[in-house]
Amino acid sequence: MSALMREKSSAIALILCLALAGCTAPTPAPPEAAAEPAAAPEVAFLNAPGAEDLNLPFSEAVRVGNLLFLSGQLGNRPGTLELVEGGIQPETRQTLENIRTILERHDSSMDRVVKCSVFLADIADWPAMNQVYTTFFPDNPPARSALGASGLALGARVEIECIAVVDDAA
Repeated sequence: MSALMREKSSAIALILCLALAGCTAPTPAPPEAAAEPAAAPEVAFLNAPGAEDLNLPFSEAVRVGNLLFLSGQLGNRPGTLELVEGGIQPETRQTLENIRTILERHDSSMDRVVKCSVFLADIADWPAMNQVYTTFFPDNPPARSALGASGLALGARVEIECIAVVDDAA
C-alpha cells in the first residue's frame, strides 16, 4: 500500500471511529510553554511642586519605563503664565531653560534628550530660534521636527516638547 493510501485510510478510520464509536481524536501535544509576557512599564504622571496652583489640564511630564515625555514648554517665567519679553530668541532661551529644569527635576538632563518637536508661531522665526536652540545641544543633537503653527498658547512665538531617557534606577 502506498504512503498516500495509508494516509487516506488512517483519516477515514479516524472519521469512522469518531462518528460511529464515539471515539475522541487524539489530543495534540501541548505547545511549548509560552514565555511570560513582559510586564507593562510603569507609568508616572509628574508635575512640579505647586503646579496645581496654575490649574493646567496636563502633566508637565509623563514617565513610561525609562522614557520621559515632556509636555510642550513655552518661554514663560517659571511658576507663572507670563512670557519673557524680547521675541523669539529670549523666548527660545527661556523655553529651553524651562525644559532643562523639568528634566533635572525628574532625573534626566539635556544630554539625554533624544527627540524634540519645535512649534513656531511664524516659520520665518526658524533661523533665529535655531541660533539659540543649537547652544543647548552642542554635541549629539536630538532628532527634531520643526513646524509653523497658526498660533500658540499665551501668544507665544515658540513651543518645544521633548522625549528624554531616564536611568532605570531613578
